[in-house]
Amino acid sequence: MNRQPPLPSQSAEQSPSEVLILWPDGSSSRATSGTSWLEAAHTAGVLIPTGCMGGSCGACEIDVNGHTVRACISSVPASRSGSLSVELTSDPYW
Repeated sequence: MNRQPPLPSQSAEQSPSEVLILWPDGSSSRATSGTSWLEAAHTAGVLIPTGCMGGSCGACEIDVNGHTVRACISSVPASRSGSLSVELTSDPYW
């Protein structure tokens, strides 16, 4: 019988790693994976607009390496490359 090795668990706790964040204004900073996006931005002097602070309104949406996340309920992920590129999204209705 040919058994495949088990896949790593998505919920398995990984040790935090330092990530280089490239911000939309051209600045960069370092944050530990698991740090909230709002805290990482504040530390870097970058303002991410917020609204409800619960993830439902979308005012805090940012694009991280092309994937949209809501900064008020998300944290900096680990990155294989060691860096993440952030862009602020714009909503014409806000």
